[in-house]
Amino acid sequence: MTVAAILQHKGHDVVQVQPGDSVLSVVKLIAERRIGCVPVVDAGHVVGIFSERDFLYHVAQDGPSALERTVEQVMTAPAITIDADTPVMHCLSLMTKRRVRHLPVVIDGALAGLVSIGDLVKYRIDRIESEAAALRDYIQTA
Repeated sequence: MTVAAILQHKGHDVVQVQPGDSVLSVVKLIAERRIGCVPVVDAGHVVGIFSERDFLYHVAQDGPSALERTVEQVMTAPAITIDADTPVMHCLSLMTKRRVRHLPVVIDGALAGLVSIGDLVKYRIDRIESEAAALRDYIQTA
């Protein structure tokens, strides 16, 4: 079970921003799209990630002036990335160890998708329920 299976159902479209975008514009985008983070992409490469947590930390530290900065000044960099062949369980472990909730998927150096902890947990639950149903069917027919 790899991330490729999740992307197959979820899709590869990812809202992304550029390093020079203002924090205010990106916060508005995150709120409008009701998402938790955006990858920061420069010349086709993921250079960082900007999350609700990054915003919260910088507002707590700098106050309203944090909104006047660029995303590059407040993003988490480098972003922790994975490829499509990364096993789901490895992703869950990585997220737990590194305390992140989103992983950009990079293929041949380019952003190919984004998975959240919610995507991974849902996938695991669906697989476990499917396996349990198959076992129940097997037991009932045996």
